[in-house]
Parts: sequence; C-alpha cells; structure tokens
Amino acid sequence: MDRVFNFSAGPSCLPERVLQKASEQMLNYKGSGMSVMEMSHRSKWFDDIIKETEQLYRDNMNIPDNYKVLFLQGGASLQFTMIPQNLFGKNKKAGYINTGAWSKKAMKEAKIFGEVIELASSEDKVYNYIPEIPAIPSDLDYVHITYNNTIYGTVYKNIPQTKDIPLVADTSSGILSAPLDVSQFGLIYAGAQKNLGPAGVAVVIIREDLIGNALDKTPTFLNYKTHSDAGSLFNTPPCYSIYVLGLVQKWIKEEGGPEAIYKANEEKASLLYNYLDNSDFFKGTVVKKDRSLMNVPFLSPSDELNAKFVKEATALGMENLKGHRTVGGMRASIYNAMPLKGVTTLIDFMKKFEQENK
Repeated sequence: MDRVFNFSAGPSCLPERVLQKASEQMLNYKGSGMSVMEMSHRSKWFDDIIKETEQLYRDNMNIPDNYKVLFLQGGASLQFTMIPQNLFGKNKKAGYINTGAWSKKAMKEAKIFGEVIELASSEDKVYNYIPEIPAIPSDLDYVHITYNNTIYGTVYKNIPQTKDIPLVADTSSGILSAPLDVSQFGLIYAGAQKNLGPAGVAVVIIREDLIGNALDKTPTFLNYKTHSDAGSLFNTPPCYSIYVLGLVQKWIKEEGGPEAIYKANEEKASLLYNYLDNSDFFKGTVVKKDRSLMNVPFLSPSDELNAKFVKEATALGMENLKGHRTVGGMRASIYNAMPLKGVTTLIDFMKKFEQENK
C-alpha cells in the first residue's frame, strides 16, 4: 500500500527523509552494531546523539545561552504539574489564559499548588478566537498560554507582553512552524509528537534563573534542577524518540530553517483557507485573525455529510480528518511534514465532494 496523507493531530506525519534515514540506521547505527533502541544511554554513541540533537534544536530555535534545553518524559501533560511546582514563588499565584481543553487541564493541575487567576477566556464561543488580555496583575509568579490550540485551530499572532513576569507557553502543536523569539518567554515546552518527532519525549526550554526554586515538597523527578544538572540523563531517557527528534532537526535545517518552514506552512494553509472562504458548502470555524497554520477545523452543512466526507476521504488515502468531539466536523492538521501535495489533494477532494453533495 502507498503511504497515505496523514492529517492526524498527533502522533502526526514525519518527514519521509527522516523515516528513511531511521530505517537505514535501524539495525546498525553508524557502525555501532546496534540500533539506537538497544544502546545504553550512558554510551558514547548516545551521548553524541543527545548533544547533537540539543545543538541542532538550539540552532533552529535560536535559543539564547542563558536557557537550558531539557528532554523529558511524560509529554506536555506532565509539564502541567511540573511548571507550578517549579515556578510558584512567594505569592504562589499564576495567571492562565483559557483558550481550550489543554489550557483548562493545565489550570486544573496548577490549582493543586497555588492560586490560579483566569486572565481571559474564549470559552464563550467554543474557543474559536484568542481573547484580548486585560492588565496583568503584578503579583503573579508566571503567566501561562497555550500558543497553538490543536483542537480548536487558533494561534497567538502576538505574544502577550508580561514585563518582568515569566511567560510560559505550551507550544506542542506550533513549535518550529514559524520563527519564535525565545527571549520573550521564561519557559517553553512541547510534546514532540506533532512537529518535533515521535511521541515519548517532551522538550523544555527554560531560562536558567527559573531553575532551582522548586517548592519544598517537589519530588526529585519533577524538579527541573534534577534534569538540568544531569543533562537530561537523570534516568533512562526516551532514547529513540530523542534520536528521531534530532533527525527532524537536521531535516528542518536542510529545508532552510524555521523561516523556510514558515513560508511553506503559509502556502499550505492559505490554499486551504482560501478554498474554505470561497466555498458555499464548507466553512471554517475560527475567527480569521486567529487562524492556526497547523490545525484547520471545518464543517459541512450537516453531521451526516461530515461523516460521509470523512469516510470517503479515508477510502482515498486521506486519514484522520475527523474533528475533535468538542468541535465536530473535520480537522486537517497540516504540520511541517505534511507535503503540499497532501493539501492540494484534500482540496481537490473537497471540491468534488461539494459538487456531488450540494
């Protein structure tokens, strides 16, 4: 069977060159006689892998020297509890902007350890926009945003200005889709399984002055200092996921870096949004100014037609187009690795489906 166009929100498609390289090295990584899956995380082989992966990531993200890069387990979800345990200071008070399910889950975990202020919310319109943020209280220990909202298809076009208060961002589904000024943030985290690599590893970029201030009862494993001091090797890390993440970083660099990736993403998203804007049949669900380049939710005139569309698209090799249950309809996740051909194939099918089902 030929490879399908995988529009999954995550785990998502990986660049074919990355998969091919991983396949070539599966049984024998660079003459080691072993797969990366088999080698010790204390070996010289893996030490080279994790250091090269970090450097490539630093280069692609243009990470300042006063930030640490940590490769952690537990996905972005574990960061929901690590962040408050490490960043709550004397006030034990944080501000969260509620733009969807992942924001709410992050807020729920933070409330276990301190006070959470909901600074703004777009829940009133099923999270189809990014809310305006009022004045930020000066006594907050940090402010948290979900940069790109996978389920609802919204993204921050303008990063909130929090002055001296550290800004924390969940960038799981938007990381490296466009250039991002790391210096505007105190901490950036992302689960890998959308734009960075396979599931199993989360990457945290944290400013050094935010490390070493954990709450007294923070478990050893949930303290950023533990992992920073150990170079992300406190325990056995997700070695293979880190290795593939490194291959993806090489691919991004070969493609021209985040600027070139952003240009390609804009082209793909513009084609799809332009079609939706001019269709009498399909419609996008997100306010135009807040549309994500990565996740594009859309609807047909009825639930029955939505189901029919997904079924027929799947039969034609376009997988995972069913929308999240809280939004319904369809969702095309067109991450960095989605080729332009995948988007044009989807649009051609949408045109045909519209003609046949009006």
